[in-house]
Amino acid sequence: MPAAKRILILYTGGTIGMQMGADGLVPASGFEARLRAQQSREEGDIALPDWRFRELLPPIDSANMTQAHWLAMRQAILDGLAEEGCDSVLVLHGTDTLAYSAAALSFLLLGLPQPVLLTGAMQPAGVEGGDAWPNLFGALRMLQRGERPGVQVYFDGRLLHGVRVGKLRSDAFDAFTVLPRRRHGQRAATLPSALDYRQPRRPVRIAVQPLFPGLDAGQLRALLDSGVEALLLECYGSGTGPADDADFLATLREAQQRGVLLAAISQCPQGHVEFGVYAAGHRLQQIGVVSGGGMTREAALAKLFALLGAGLSRDEAAHWFTLDLCGELAE
Repeated sequence: MPAAKRILILYTGGTIGMQMGADGLVPASGFEARLRAQQSREEGDIALPDWRFRELLPPIDSANMTQAHWLAMRQAILDGLAEEGCDSVLVLHGTDTLAYSAAALSFLLLGLPQPVLLTGAMQPAGVEGGDAWPNLFGALRMLQRGERPGVQVYFDGRLLHGVRVGKLRSDAFDAFTVLPRRRHGQRAATLPSALDYRQPRRPVRIAVQPLFPGLDAGQLRALLDSGVEALLLECYGSGTGPADDADFLATLREAQQRGVLLAAISQCPQGHVEFGVYAAGHRLQQIGVVSGGGMTREAALAKLFALLGAGLSRDEAAHWFTLDLCGELAE
């Protein structure tokens, strides 16, 4: 893993660069000047590699993240690498949806030879004793030492897998972790050319529906009739749902028959889907719901977006959804 000689820093907004406004902390531009000033103060500790700075305008609070932003980040990364001669990428991102973006970029940048790190902060840069500068400069130093290709998150001194990471806390510096979920899926032997990082992508209408006692067919039908191309069900336990509710199952079957991709993950923090354990899970499988194994919500949502957004058919996307592409399903 060669050391980085020139790093692309892509600033998207988030707490790390926020400043106080009339209604509280708000995203702010002009972060490059603040970063260079801080680097000059820290240069005595260790010399950092050369870096180039780009930002998505306007910078956003990551609570406003959309698929359009994911596609813009992907394009900014590819443009920056090509035009600036960079060999590594650091994305500065808000923490609320950082795990979602890490997963999305993992699938959008499949095959990219350069490493990509994401980081952010729980407190804005400049706060005494805060985590912004340690996270940012720590990530730069990780890239300086050399990292493997692929997407990772650097936070609170740790490197975390881009398609396994989740935000566990909202009020502590160690906000992110990789939950121990069962990942024994089958690795894809090859990748379809449509999933190569150089291929175009489009937005996809996807919905996520957690199962809960009392969810009825009418509520589910309203969601499915909104024009979604894929529905991610967050099932109970190992992939069960209300299998004795004929209307509920019929609603799912109708959606599957008209081309909606139905997928399932476990809503348990350390769970995984295994349809064959209970009859209730087997009935979902019979309808055509495909298993997301031990994928997190962030990874499964991003994977559906990447597969369908690459132009794959429903059946093609369902096939690749069940195979490991970059560590989401297999260790």
